[in-house]
Amino acid sequence: MLPPHPVHPGALSGLRVIDLSHVLAGPMCTQMFGDHGAEVVKVEPPGGEVSRKMGPSYNEHGFSSHYFSVNRNKRAISLDLTRPEGREILLKLLEDADVLIDNFKPGTMRAFGLDYRTVLAPRFPRLIAAHVSGFGENGPLGGLIGMDPSAQAMCGLMSWQGEPDGPPMRVASSIVDIITGFYTASGILMAIYERQKSGLGQEIEVALFDASFLLTHPFTADWFMSGKEPARIGNRHPSGAPYNVYRCRNGYVMLCCANDKQFRILCDVLERPEMADDPRFKEVGERFRNQDAIDVEINALCATRDKNDIALTLLKAGVPAGAVLSIGEALSHPQVAARELVIEDPSIGFRTVGTPIKMSRTPGGLHQRPARFGEHNRVVLREAGFSDDEIDALIAGRVVFGEQGRGV
Repeated sequence: MLPPHPVHPGALSGLRVIDLSHVLAGPMCTQMFGDHGAEVVKVEPPGGEVSRKMGPSYNEHGFSSHYFSVNRNKRAISLDLTRPEGREILLKLLEDADVLIDNFKPGTMRAFGLDYRTVLAPRFPRLIAAHVSGFGENGPLGGLIGMDPSAQAMCGLMSWQGEPDGPPMRVASSIVDIITGFYTASGILMAIYERQKSGLGQEIEVALFDASFLLTHPFTADWFMSGKEPARIGNRHPSGAPYNVYRCRNGYVMLCCANDKQFRILCDVLERPEMADDPRFKEVGERFRNQDAIDVEINALCATRDKNDIALTLLKAGVPAGAVLSIGEALSHPQVAARELVIEDPSIGFRTVGTPIKMSRTPGGLHQRPARFGEHNRVVLREAGFSDDEIDALIAGRVVFGEQGRGV
């Protein structure tokens, strides 16, 4: 076998990951690894990973915005795992892999003849196999299809999202998928740490349903203590006020006054210092009970002000605040540039948000733009020990797929 593909010398340099996942939670996890130096080989089905066709936008190079967002720093090959020859290639790739991740419906790997306990673990005892699914494998919903919105609905999250007089509302971002990706990455890193002591890999299961409950803080904790169902409170907070969005002359500002000191500073900034001594507002408990009244006052004081100026003034004074920015405004903010959050490769029109993890000696980076379908078939298979003639035969036999039906 050829030496490992050289990658960015990040914290995970030397880690080899085989990624069978698609859409969001799994690819989010493996992209994190790739950002920090792991060698990630993305294995796609013959028709290509489904997110290649998921918008909402596509560029002139044929890439979708969704695929761009979670598939950098990976090499891509395409195999038909329903064919014995495709599964044999996968097994060959696993010979020196550290991690295998999939988000198939539970039981799919077993149906492929690739069950971890009976097939993979005996053959690759150091392999860590992570499975992401909707509900996990057991329980009354075990094995059923699950997606982010259904998890948001079923964990109770939607029940208290939205305005008091409106219907339940989901968080528009795929927040359950994202946190599931992060928990999967955490679980894999825990297993890698444990493997240093035991020498053995293990199987990891992370379900969207399970992960979604971590997003219900602090309301689950309060329910366990009080048995009370939280009410929909819009942008307000269950234990502080003023804590809401307020209209300014050019948009909205989010204010988050968690204590009496912050409220007094807010009153000074808004040039109404006497409001801090109003009996209705003097203490946080009273402000919480008089939220409607205080929101009227704050809205009136913000109405003629610039959202960015008031937010920055309050931040410098020690009060959490933020102008409500559009996506374009947010990505153009000078803080984004200062934090080097946007990464790009103009050759394919690639721009996206990079890793938020800043490391002093082993920083993450962009070393592989999002790959075209089947782009790395030949190089990955050569590294796995296949000759060019064997690769040609696999392509001709429609076991390996690439752009325009050929490996690249």
